[in-house]
Amino acid sequence: MSVRPVAAAADSLHPRRAAPRKKRKRGAPSGSCCSHGRGPATAPTPPPSPEPPRPAWTGMGLRASPSRAAAAGSGPPPALPLLLLLSLGLLHAGDCQQPAQCRIQKCTTDFVALTSHLNSAIDSFDSEFCKALRAYAGCTQQTSKACRGNLVYHSAVLGISDLMSQRNCSKDGPTSSTNPEVTHDPCNYHSHVGAREHRGGEQSPPSYLFCGLFGDPHLRTFKDHFQTCKVEGAWPLIDNNYLSVQVTNVPVVPGSSATATNKITVIFKAHHECTDQKVYQAVTDDLPAAFVDGTTSGGDGDTKSLRIVERESGRYVEMHAHYIGTTVFVRQLGRYLTLAIRMPEDLAMSYEESQDLQLCVNGCPLSERIDDGQGQVSAMLGHSLPHTSSVQAWPGYTLETASTQCHEKMPVRDIYFQSCVFDLLTTGDANFTAAAHSALEDVEALHPRRERWHILPTSAGSGTPRGGSPVPIGLGLACSVLIVFL
Repeated sequence: MSVRPVAAAADSLHPRRAAPRKKRKRGAPSGSCCSHGRGPATAPTPPPSPEPPRPAWTGMGLRASPSRAAAAGSGPPPALPLLLLLSLGLLHAGDCQQPAQCRIQKCTTDFVALTSHLNSAIDSFDSEFCKALRAYAGCTQQTSKACRGNLVYHSAVLGISDLMSQRNCSKDGPTSSTNPEVTHDPCNYHSHVGAREHRGGEQSPPSYLFCGLFGDPHLRTFKDHFQTCKVEGAWPLIDNNYLSVQVTNVPVVPGSSATATNKITVIFKAHHECTDQKVYQAVTDDLPAAFVDGTTSGGDGDTKSLRIVERESGRYVEMHAHYIGTTVFVRQLGRYLTLAIRMPEDLAMSYEESQDLQLCVNGCPLSERIDDGQGQVSAMLGHSLPHTSSVQAWPGYTLETASTQCHEKMPVRDIYFQSCVFDLLTTGDANFTAAAHSALEDVEALHPRRERWHILPTSAGSGTPRGGSPVPIGLGLACSVLIVFL
């Protein structure tokens, strides 16, 4: 039998012998550290025999497991488990002195600096995150011998392995540099903003704005105001120092003021050495996967600062302007087009006073709106209609049948559901159901704040959000239909 089990058995059989050891420990400062082992005895004794394993050591092994589980979970952002590891390392540093050559805290701090400015919605997120993970893994390998037995180190290694599996990162490939001067790329907005923040230390990550246009048409502004407008003809959605977007709307139904978008023009303005001016134009039944000059990208080198990606031939195109951190989605559903844009706030708000007519910034002019800004017109008009589900504006659709069809694709009775019902009642075109659903998908892909994805209708004069009760929604939609045909 080995010495350790014998000692353990002796302690369990003679509890009085164990008491002095506990007494000495109670009066002594806590000097044990997972990377150092136990401290020296507090009284002159002969060289001690090996002590039995303490429960605290087993606890350390158990403590590493939740970190790995957290890294593998889908809830928190990928960097959060590693931020927790950094916090754990700082707490241990206050309890005991780790060897000077163990640099796991430096590795974790560098990883956080490389990833704190990344956003999962941007097109280059996966490649940049994998580069940072490989740099983190390389740093831990360099300090592995010095950090042997260190809880923070081993937890970080497990977290890195799990995150690389989740993101399908290869172990071999380019790595990120911790030197912001090296990572600075003037034609990558996220890169040079992150480097500037790393140097200054006080700037917060960039804020992003979302704007969308779809259906009859329904506009969601940069301020998350939702409006249904007439705006027949050509109107500017965005017109700042970096980007111009113009849409053309045509009547959908003869005798109705309802319109829909059949032409979209996007102009990426020339920007230093990053790209020449590029113009993209889409019209009904012609959704090209190239700019008007025939090119599909802008900028020099292998990494293009501006490029077009065709997701569905003739139906869905994405434009990624890395140099201004901007993404544009254009779709065709039925006979009409939809648009969704995500852009950094500092660039979206960079325009002259003469450029103030921008629907994404200020919304539709009051004379062009056919609702009260919340998707309803009942409060604005003061109409009082019977509580009925048989209001019909187009053959084949009643309020009840339109609501049922829209609810199949949009279970949340929010403004997008309400817009779907409105469009069916005013046009009778079932493609507007798909347009509203796709618009909501674009919000979920591009809008930076999840809690604002769904906009719920408000009660008249109260401003209090509420769920989609069929009667209030029916009143608002019925009044909307009436005003469209007046």
